[in-house]
Amino acid sequence: MGRFMCAGILCALVVGPGVWLAAQQAVSPAVARAPFPGERHLANLRQLTFAGENAEAYFSFDGTRLMFQSTRDGWPCDQQYTMGIDGSSPKKVSTGQGRTTCGFFFPDGKTIVYASTHVGSKECPPRPDFSKGYVWPIYATYDIFRANADGSGLTRLTDTPGYDAEPTVGPDGRIVFTSLRDGDMEIYSMNADGSDVKRLTNRPGPDGGPFFSADGSKIVFRGRQLAPGAELDDYRALLKEGLWRPSELEIFVMNRDGSGLRQVTNTGGSNFAPYFHPDGKRIIFASNQHDPKGRNFDLYLVNLDGSGLERVTHNESFDGFPMFSPDGTRLVFASNRFEAKRGETNIFIADWVP
Repeated sequence: MGRFMCAGILCALVVGPGVWLAAQQAVSPAVARAPFPGERHLANLRQLTFAGENAEAYFSFDGTRLMFQSTRDGWPCDQQYTMGIDGSSPKKVSTGQGRTTCGFFFPDGKTIVYASTHVGSKECPPRPDFSKGYVWPIYATYDIFRANADGSGLTRLTDTPGYDAEPTVGPDGRIVFTSLRDGDMEIYSMNADGSDVKRLTNRPGPDGGPFFSADGSKIVFRGRQLAPGAELDDYRALLKEGLWRPSELEIFVMNRDGSGLRQVTNTGGSNFAPYFHPDGKRIIFASNQHDPKGRNFDLYLVNLDGSGLERVTHNESFDGFPMFSPDGTRLVFASNRFEAKRGETNIFIADWVP
């Protein structure tokens, strides 16, 4: 299946080793790049980060800034940063302790949310033991925090035992996230202050990575319902050890209250990191459906009813974590393309050609 797939629990191993080249990032570094053949939706492609581990870049609601996670500046594991959409003025906004993931702006642009393990330990959490095969860690020390956009005023929003991560925010400030608080990977929502927590999914299997539609009426996510049997037994046994063995995933949509759940894709392979187009009629996501070995992820576009599946990128390694700008004119994503060293993942932005 490959090592590239994340949203929260999946990001710990998503990128390979790399050395951050601080000198290259000191001033607005955006570099023009040519899209690969067949990438007709991408124009004016620009690379915003250079070398190291960079992923999950998400637009502010006004489309002027990005929040992303990165390992750089000597920090041993992912921290949260903000920057301009031209790659300028990168600023660390997390504590520098533990591992962080899934940073997102609130609609006011003055506050942010992200998940971090720093309360459990100031050190990076350990990587998983691969004696059980290819597994990913689900760190129980992840909790969700809100802060001012400059990182000050940190407030803890979750304190239940087990994994709480993958927070994203709707247009009304409501947070949707993934949690293991009830013993399975399920999707929940809560107010911006952590109150009024509601469980939205209730089925055995790895549901997570949720995002609201632009109008806040729907939620898109990746997941899979596991039937009783050996695979479900293995899944549950690993969860008790804070691990997950990657499996096939599809894209699902539901109403904001959890009703109306329906499957969008049925391609096999691993489909993840879905995001709504601002028109609410289409979804962009990452998938390895075209690669028999499961190692190459590209971006795909699909209609809400599952029709019109179209491949967007044609990279031979990894493209993932796509997000449209609020006005639909730009697409930001993470990619291994043009890597200076094997395993580097960087942030790219392009004008979207309908």
